[in-house]
Amino acid sequence: MKGRVVFPWLVIITIICFTNNVDLAEAKQKKLQPPKKLPRNGAEQCDVYDGRWVIDYKYPLYNAKDCPFLLQQFDCVRNGRPDRTYLKYRWQPRNCNLARWDGKDFVRRIKKKKVLFVGDSLSLNQWQSLACMLHSAFPRSNYTVTRNGPLMSTFSIHSKQVTVSYVRNALLVDIVREKSKRVLKLDSVAGSSKLWTGYDILIFDTWHWWLHTGRKQPWDVIRDGKYVLQDMDRLKAYEKALATWGRWVSNNINFKKTKVFFQGISPDHSNGTQWGKKTNKMQCKGEQRPAKKSRYFGGPDQADMLLGKVLGKTGKPIHLLKFTKMSQYRVDGHPSIYGSPRYKGMDCTHWCLPGVPDTWNQLLYANLI
Repeated sequence: MKGRVVFPWLVIITIICFTNNVDLAEAKQKKLQPPKKLPRNGAEQCDVYDGRWVIDYKYPLYNAKDCPFLLQQFDCVRNGRPDRTYLKYRWQPRNCNLARWDGKDFVRRIKKKKVLFVGDSLSLNQWQSLACMLHSAFPRSNYTVTRNGPLMSTFSIHSKQVTVSYVRNALLVDIVREKSKRVLKLDSVAGSSKLWTGYDILIFDTWHWWLHTGRKQPWDVIRDGKYVLQDMDRLKAYEKALATWGRWVSNNINFKKTKVFFQGISPDHSNGTQWGKKTNKMQCKGEQRPAKKSRYFGGPDQADMLLGKVLGKTGKPIHLLKFTKMSQYRVDGHPSIYGSPRYKGMDCTHWCLPGVPDTWNQLLYANLI
């Protein structure tokens, strides 16, 4: 049945990229070895983040054309992307099998519960992915995608009593206006956190907007305790903000009732030399397959390492979705020139849907079963 759709306000980052046609028939000619019979475990029982991307012809988990509320900036097929192999990759852990996505079981587990994604447009990317995955499990059920205030959107399947929301908050800590200046307060989430209460599952995300400068920088000055600064080391500012967020979570969340997750750092693929290109000029242009591990030279992500350290210091059961490394190999998964047709540019930051964020949600599911 058709649902009612009201698209949310969002910041769109777009990009220009070129990709060639990939002949899937050619890939099918290569004999694929059947996977070993491995134990099917949840995320806590084996290292599901250690593995590789394999072709699976049962993928994708849904079709973009069957997800009527999918934002066009993520719908790469609709925007003209000609190749399809990137849709067929499944994450295979080394020593176990990640539980297959079961949308009906996921809905059963979150029935009468409220789920909230909090973060930037990468969080929006994952929220859109999960909404499409749930809709595909119940394609005949009536749904709504509604806007709740200027920054929040909610996907609901009313007959299943399922509610999954997204609120845009790129930095998590507060930005307030003082004397005509936008002040980034590293020690406060008093304003932001008003929208985080009353949920059963929370998934947070922040990083990319900490790197913006000039016109894209969303603040004018930084308040660090009693000091007001024009700028500071961004990684240090990020660490202080995470610590502030961690204190709020520790003091305000009842972990017996609410599960808290944090997205790993979603990698940007704007530097082709990280996966063996002679120049970074092309960025993710023309990429049609994942980078090989032996050819990926990007190394560990500093922000991701810092994130894990700060979460550990809270002493609380906050689940880090450690998908950074696995996503680093997916140089083929970005919209490139096949993002929103209203904007020109090369988007090597966001992800096509169906695509990589579907695996992030599969990992979320593995942490719930």
